[in-house]
Amino acid sequence: MTLMSVWAVLAIVVTTEASVGPSTSGSFCTETKECLDFEAVCKTDEYEVRHYSPTRWVSTDAEAYFMGVGAAMAFRRLFQYITGANEAGIQMEMTAPVLVKIPEETKMWELAVYTLHFLLPQAYQDKPPAPTNDKLYFTEMPEMDVYVRSYGGWMLSVTSRLHAHLLTTELERVRAPYNHTYHYGVGYDSPFKLLNRHNEVWYVAEGPPVCSDPQEPTPAHTPKMTPSPPANLSSDPLAVSASLTATNLTSSNTSDTPADASTDMPPSPSSSRLWVNLSSTPTSVKVPTDVAPNTTWSASTALSLEPQGEIAMGNSTEPQQDSV
Repeated sequence: MTLMSVWAVLAIVVTTEASVGPSTSGSFCTETKECLDFEAVCKTDEYEVRHYSPTRWVSTDAEAYFMGVGAAMAFRRLFQYITGANEAGIQMEMTAPVLVKIPEETKMWELAVYTLHFLLPQAYQDKPPAPTNDKLYFTEMPEMDVYVRSYGGWMLSVTSRLHAHLLTTELERVRAPYNHTYHYGVGYDSPFKLLNRHNEVWYVAEGPPVCSDPQEPTPAHTPKMTPSPPANLSSDPLAVSASLTATNLTSSNTSDTPADASTDMPPSPSSSRLWVNLSSTPTSVKVPTDVAPNTTWSASTALSLEPQGEIAMGNSTEPQQDSV
């Protein structure tokens, strides 16, 4: 009886630590049977904090100039693993999300090592079959709190960088401690899903997470000052009106809107591209962040992260072809 009790306790502990459960209508996993579970800690206007239990992932590294290119090369190896390229010949169901570990100091036009992680199904969390490809290995993801910023559309290299920048800007503002050496790009959807897509950026918290009361809005980043008339204004109503008008005109000329804002206006509604002005760089650069509806995808990638267009562009700059 005592032995049975011990086994029951161990089973509960393993189930709790695995933190992989069935996808539900309330989760972000709409195309897979199993999804990574988490506990919501708190939420602000700019980010949320989640707690994840320890999990096991199958992983591989790829060196590339762009995150999307490296993820595509690594994806093929991992997809082959779950479809039978393992010592037991077991075929596994795809899970979500897919994690891409992105070095924080990566430059846009420099080679970097990206690590792609597939979440192992619940049935193989304890004893997964060994991979036949020596470039694959298992990662024990520890218990952790993460700062999360969510966004829709496609997880392109540029959109991932943009939302990572927005998240770190807010974390620095509220003085939240986090790991500065890397972050995760997180994708939940296959390339064939066109609407209601969900992506995330994760930064691992160090120490107790910082989070405002969910009932209270995050204070404005830039307080707006209301101009007041000079103290020595004439008592003449016409003079007061003229002075206030001049003050308002002066205030509008010194606002955050550039003088040549007309050149940075978004495209007409008939355009199918969304342009984002990356104001974080010294030179204003506009980059596309969407995907044309007729984008084609590689049939070998069941759950890819970027459209084939960027992959093709990145492969043309690769020094050598990655071998599977």
